[in-house]
Amino acid sequence: MRVTNQSILIQRADQARDVDDTPVNPSDNRHLNQVSHARRRVLKGGLGLLAGPFAASTLLSACASREDAPAAFQDSPRPVIGFKPVPVASDPDYDRVDVPEGYTARPFFSWGDPVEKGAPEWHPEAKNTWTEQALQSGQNHDGMHFFPFPDAPNERGLLVINHEYINATIHPDGPTVTRDAQGRRVRPLEEVRKEQAGHGLSIIELRKDARGDWQRVYPSRYNRRLTAYTPMTLSGPCAGAEAMKTADDPQGREVLGTLNNCSMGVTPWGTYLIAEENWKNYFVNRDPEDHARRREHHRYGIAAGPNSHYNYWESADPRFDATPQADQPHGGHVNEPNRFGWVVEVDPFDPDSRPVKRTAFGRIVREGCTCVQHPDGTLAFYSGDDTRGEYVYKFVPDGRFDAENPKANRDLLDKGTVYVAVYHEDGTGEWRPLVWGAPGLTETDGFRDQADVLINLRSAADAVGATPMDRPEWTAVNPFTRDGYVTLTNNTDRGVDPNEPVDAANPRPENHHGQILRWREAERHPAATTFQWELFLLAGEQPPAGESWQTDHQYGTIKGDIFASPDGLWFDPDGRLWIQTDFSDGKSVYDAMGTNQMLCADPVTRKVRRFLTGPSGCEITGITATPDGTAMWINVQHPGISYPASDGKTRPRSTTVLITKNDGGVIGS
Repeated sequence: MRVTNQSILIQRADQARDVDDTPVNPSDNRHLNQVSHARRRVLKGGLGLLAGPFAASTLLSACASREDAPAAFQDSPRPVIGFKPVPVASDPDYDRVDVPEGYTARPFFSWGDPVEKGAPEWHPEAKNTWTEQALQSGQNHDGMHFFPFPDAPNERGLLVINHEYINATIHPDGPTVTRDAQGRRVRPLEEVRKEQAGHGLSIIELRKDARGDWQRVYPSRYNRRLTAYTPMTLSGPCAGAEAMKTADDPQGREVLGTLNNCSMGVTPWGTYLIAEENWKNYFVNRDPEDHARRREHHRYGIAAGPNSHYNYWESADPRFDATPQADQPHGGHVNEPNRFGWVVEVDPFDPDSRPVKRTAFGRIVREGCTCVQHPDGTLAFYSGDDTRGEYVYKFVPDGRFDAENPKANRDLLDKGTVYVAVYHEDGTGEWRPLVWGAPGLTETDGFRDQADVLINLRSAADAVGATPMDRPEWTAVNPFTRDGYVTLTNNTDRGVDPNEPVDAANPRPENHHGQILRWREAERHPAATTFQWELFLLAGEQPPAGESWQTDHQYGTIKGDIFASPDGLWFDPDGRLWIQTDFSDGKSVYDAMGTNQMLCADPVTRKVRRFLTGPSGCEITGITATPDGTAMWINVQHPGISYPASDGKTRPRSTTVLITKNDGGVIGS
């Protein structure tokens, strides 16, 4: 997820662009068209010059009819999309959520709402203490999932919601920042604790009341908060590794908290998977020589000093100061960043269970963890690494899911193989394994063992020649075809940075608007190591008659309603593809888009309809629904004015919104 200037609590005044998206990939991996004239070919419309007949169809397929599309993607059932689209919300003072005629959207769960027993009500002047915040909803709602109770799946369930980061609004008058004798920024411990309490996860029980309306259940034995200091277990190949040990945890098996929780995943056995995204921005290593030689720091973009990129927690909480300390065991907290960037498994139905960080997935700046299941029980989990020029990954467990014995499947996530994607110009692709001992991943190459590969997964992917992409974010899987989809949100460095030339999968220079790519595994099997891929669509403005996206790189190939910067992505059980956006709605390049929105796409025809528009300054993210599809929840993250009060004066609050159809029907039908 992009973190805007508003949403970063504290940020250097001279910082010109978001630190979350700053590229740190030093590799010279060959991009798909890494030749000097590649950019000119694409911009001049020379698609026929690309290698092979499939290459041209791959680039053009986003604007092709079903019959013109590559054969691999013609067999998806066509879903019913029956609503009338809503218009773009272009008013800069727009402060509400609009949905189509016949639907209702109501604020359901906002920052500061009580979660755990004993929590106070939210204070409109943000005067709740850090201990109170730890019992209330965190800020910046993101990925989420509805877990139904088996005996009443469409009437009762648990809603699990990520809290990505915090805003300055968490404090009555914003954050307090002073300077120490060395000129470094310093924060009060009480404020830091409150910010840490605003991160993490909320689990809340829901049920329908006597009138059939959804309500939060409070108190509930299931209601639970996780924060940046909740104890969690490390498991898998990296648990106990030397690089995971700290002065506070000499065994390297327990970590406090989870950070920057964006998208998510769900297992077939009913657990929730947190994806830790921009954790890198919470740490600093003030030793420039150590930082330069420690790839687990510099390859992920950890600050080299004097302060972390934002929040400056290191001034009050020493575990966020990753500067090596020779007089402390294991170098003090130099290894603490290695303990973030993982998949965290949570059992929502067991409030006494401890979350587990599954290290077999590898450590990246992870955006999501989407599961696909084959009838034979084989599983795969897809993830994007959300930074310009980073990669798309999948994890395939060694074992197979056993539906007859769900609890026996818990350890499936501790053993398996991580793969990284390579996209070829001809529309084919391959998953290259990141396994210690393989070419490029040996001790001679600087990798000591498999734990070292997983902790330094970006470097391992560099070594095997992965394809750098335009900010890979959410992934989704078509429930009928098992085709995978990934949002490539944007990349203004594309075609500008000499290490990021345009290519078939990332065909536009200065890519403000992003694209959605899809693939099909060989024989539709999750464990396949080859696949076919195509561009599903390029986001952007509609080109004038007779022109195309090749005429101006701000144009897209959308059939229907325009949008920019696709981010959230989800298939409902009927095969509708829901798309959520995250662009800076105050920038002129996005003037035609209005505010951020949610749209619905037909995977067969590629037709797109705008379903929802959100308040000015917000991001639309997170999506889930009841099994019968009659209730849907989405998140409005960091609204810019006063939402959900929408009165122009109340402190804005990130909010989960409930959407229903007035006739009780399926959302989107």
